Amino acid sequence: MKFTAEQIAGILEGDVVGNPQAEVSKLSKIEEGVEGALTFLANPKYTPYIYSTKASIAIVNKDFEPEQEIKTTLIKVDDAYKSFSKLLEYYNQVKLNKFGIEQPSFISESSTVGKDIYVGAFSYIGDNVKIGDNVKIFPGCYIGDNVVIDNDTVLFAGAKVYSECIIGKNCVINSGVIIGADGFGFAPNEAGEYDKVPQIGNVILEDFVDVGAATTIDRATLGSTIIRKGVKLDNQIQIAHNVEIGKNTVIAAQTGIAGSTKIGENCQIGGQVGFAGHLVIGNNVKIQAQSGIGKNIKDNDILQGSPAFGYGDWNKSYVYFKNLPKLVKTINALEKKGNGNS
Repeated sequence: MKFTAEQIAGILEGDVVGNPQAEVSKLSKIEEGVEGALTFLANPKYTPYIYSTKASIAIVNKDFEPEQEIKTTLIKVDDAYKSFSKLLEYYNQVKLNKFGIEQPSFISESSTVGKDIYVGAFSYIGDNVKIGDNVKIFPGCYIGDNVVIDNDTVLFAGAKVYSECIIGKNCVINSGVIIGADGFGFAPNEAGEYDKVPQIGNVILEDFVDVGAATTIDRATLGSTIIRKGVKLDNQIQIAHNVEIGKNTVIAAQTGIAGSTKIGENCQIGGQVGFAGHLVIGNNVKIQAQSGIGKNIKDNDILQGSPAFGYGDWNKSYVYFKNLPKLVKTINALEKKGNGNS
């Protein structure tokens, strides 16, 4: 798909300096610009590249004044960075603007679908499913019985939503995500073996939730595993049965949350953090990467370490951690000296 400088300026409410009919069909960094590419200049340290880039069009701030000849066509805007971000969002919308039901795919006759939906080839939609307007289901997805998917949600290729789960509006479910797999529930028996505890709850995702690739959210044993409005989950996260995550909390990759832990609102959780089960984590908590959380956390705490403790205390303690070998040598030397004087 090609766009002219004139069309792009119209979207961004900018001014064209150069050829308004210059065309682009791809995006690039300014230092890697090639003919037919669109780029932008926002950081002053990249200014030298505006004179050498081969990109056909560059978005710049309105106060930019070239000091030498520029071959690329410029689009001048109030804020180049924000305008380029807006254009990326627009480009993404165009790229994902698919409609219709591809074949082969299966949609149960008992299910209902809204207007302007897209169902990619080899997707399966089970019984009594309710799909809202403008939902995009990319190829190879599985939607189990009695699932509800609300308006404007996107499921990328290969996502799986097990039966009874509910997904809100404007959610993004990336490839390889599994929503509603059985929680890890087993009980030991007299023979020393483990009997499976049936997992009959579901998963609820409220509106504007993003779920990264290959993340798993387990169904509740009873009731619901709940991901509140605006939560953003990175790739390869494990969320166990009956967990609740408060609104606008963000969690980085490879974090694991054990069953029935409740995480508050507006928390920021780094990668590879591990949570024990049945904990209560307060609001506005920040947890550094690779921390281990084994106790309840109050509001506004900042934690690091395994087991995690106060971020400031951890940094102070680290000075001693890394000097332990030197301290041991000093102690041993003092002990030998003391023994020699006795």
